[in-house]
Amino acid sequence: MFGRQGIANTSLSEIAAEAGLTKGAVYSNFASKDELLLTIMEDHLIERMQDATAVFDSDLSTPDAVRAAGARLLASMVSDATWHGLLLEYWTIARHDEALLTRLATKRREVRTVVAKAIAMAADTHQVTLPITPEELTVTLMALSNGYAMERGIDESSVPPDLFEKVLALLVQP
Repeated sequence: MFGRQGIANTSLSEIAAEAGLTKGAVYSNFASKDELLLTIMEDHLIERMQDATAVFDSDLSTPDAVRAAGARLLASMVSDATWHGLLLEYWTIARHDEALLTRLATKRREVRTVVAKAIAMAADTHQVTLPITPEELTVTLMALSNGYAMERGIDESSVPPDLFEKVLALLVQP
């Protein structure tokens, strides 16, 4: 619903009705619409990054795993463009509201921590020396993902299908 209608145009009552729940049931799990949205976005991003880093648990060589991770990230960016739009919309709203911006920053920090741990484990397992810290690589990957998604949304042909994996291969070499 957030993706279809936008954040501001979606009420918690509508979300509850769509989910077949009462508004009270939604409020029993989430203090506000913001908390619900941030939790959904956080869970989605963690799943996406865990899917990308899961290739390092396979029998692929390190260079092939890096390329596969990049390909998975780009594929999820293409199939999940709505999520990047929601993040951009939420940030646009939150940058004028200190409390919202603080909540967004806290959630993003939590996501970065989970992703950085996965990157560090993959690097250790495959004996890859990262050119920057796992935390910095996480920020870089998230920023690239968001930027690529925005550029694709503006002009789909501007982001070639293999661009993410090419950049990731430059950043992470065995």
